[in-house]
Amino acid sequence: MLKELKYLFYLIIIFFFLFFTLRYYFSDDNYKKSYRAVSSIDEKISSNENNLFILKNDTDNIIEYVEYKNKNTKKYSFWELLYND
Repeated sequence: MLKELKYLFYLIIIFFFLFFTLRYYFSDDNYKKSYRAVSSIDEKISSNENNLFILKNDTDNIIEYVEYKNKNTKKYSFWELLYND
């Protein structure tokens, strides 16, 4: 009897938790708060966007290509290594 009451109590707590959570989530108050938060973030982004400065590009001609090839390296092929047994 006590075990069944305990399970019933757990189910009631879970039900109320879900009920109040969903009730708040779908409320107009939560919708207004979330919309205001998103719109304020958009305003902050647009205001900070105007304050950005552009850095000068200093990466021109910094890569040097080397034509050195080591002729002593051996080319390996996976299948040829298996067939050489």
